[in-house]
Order: sequence, then structure tokens, then C-alpha cells
Amino acid sequence: MIVTLIVICEVGFWVLLAAGLGARYLLKMPRLGMALLLCEPLLEVVLLVATAIDLKNGAEANWTHGLAALYIGYTVGHGHRTVKWLDRIAAHRLGGGPPPPKAPSYGRARTAYEARLWRGTVIGAATASALLLLAIAYVGDSGRDDSLWAWLAQAWRIAGIHGLVALWYLMWPPKTPEGKDDWGNDLTATAAAAAGDEAGDRAPERTGKRL
Repeated sequence: MIVTLIVICEVGFWVLLAAGLGARYLLKMPRLGMALLLCEPLLEVVLLVATAIDLKNGAEANWTHGLAALYIGYTVGHGHRTVKWLDRIAAHRLGGGPPPPKAPSYGRARTAYEARLWRGTVIGAATASALLLLAIAYVGDSGRDDSLWAWLAQAWRIAGIHGLVALWYLMWPPKTPEGKDDWGNDLTATAAAAAGDEAGDRAPERTGKRL
């Protein structure tokens, strides 16, 4: 049952996300869109309550309950960033807004980006751990909670591996190629475009003086 609920919550997440963004940018109903997006945390609440009820009814704590905790943890740690990123894409493609900013590829900007991602993973691991510890206390039987302890260790194993990746970028950030910035943009083209815009802004002033 728990696995089925996880699948339903995952599908529901994307359905509500698509409906919310569609309402905001296609139907021009931002309040409805925001209401739909705010319904997404309810999916995690439903999954959490269902997991607790399943344990309360005598179900043996197993990998499905641990997976539910990790899924909720991921949503807490990375869900907001995912929604924000997709909202920018929708605003650009459907609402005529500016293109979403690219993730940096080089230098200290890339290091900071990886650190923010790792922070989300740590928040997710801490959330999953809190839920797993609550489930372990709720079960109250050391002979039935081995899988929950295994998932708790797995949550921090994932955070540790991701931390090594972030540390790699801290110690050895990718060197920014000559003529480009940390986002991979061509500095020469950017400078030329800026010079053209500046020249265009000054042109009316010079024309006015001649008159």
C-alpha cells in the first residue's frame, strides 16, 4: 500500500505542478495557480499519515516505510528548488518572461551552487531521519525496526556521498576558460553587446546637440 501511495504522490506532485503553472501562465489566473501549488505539501502529509496508520494497524516496519520517509525528506530538501526552477521555465515559455538563469559551470560560483544543492540534501536527510526515528519509537519493538534503521543510515550515506561531490568542487573548482565567465558566457560577446547598448543610448543625445 505504501509503495502505491508513493507512486500516487509522485504523480500527483507533477499533475498539481503542471496544473498550477498552467493556471498561472496560460489561464492568467495566478491565485488559482498558487492555490494548486500550495496543495502539493498535502500529498506528503497524506503519505505520512498513511505510513503511521499502516504501522499502527500492526504492519511490520519494512523498506516501504523507510522509502516513504526518504521521499518526504527529498521533497522538503529539494522540492521548493524544483518548483522554482520549473516556474521560471514556464514564465519564460508561456508568459514571455526572461529565460531562467543557467547554473554556473566554473569557478567559485560552481562551488557555491554545489554547496546549496548539498545543503538541500542534508535538510532532506535530517527530515527523513526525524520521521524514521519517530517511526522507530512508534513501533517500540527492536525486533521489528531493523529496516528503518537501515534506511536512516542510507539517508546519511547519500548525504555523505553528495558532500564529497561538493567538497571536490570546493577543493578543485573547474577553472573558468579564458574569455568566459563562470556561467560559460562569452565575455567578448557580452562586452560588445553592452557597448552597443551604451552607444544606442548616447546616440539621441549627440543628435540633439547637433540640432
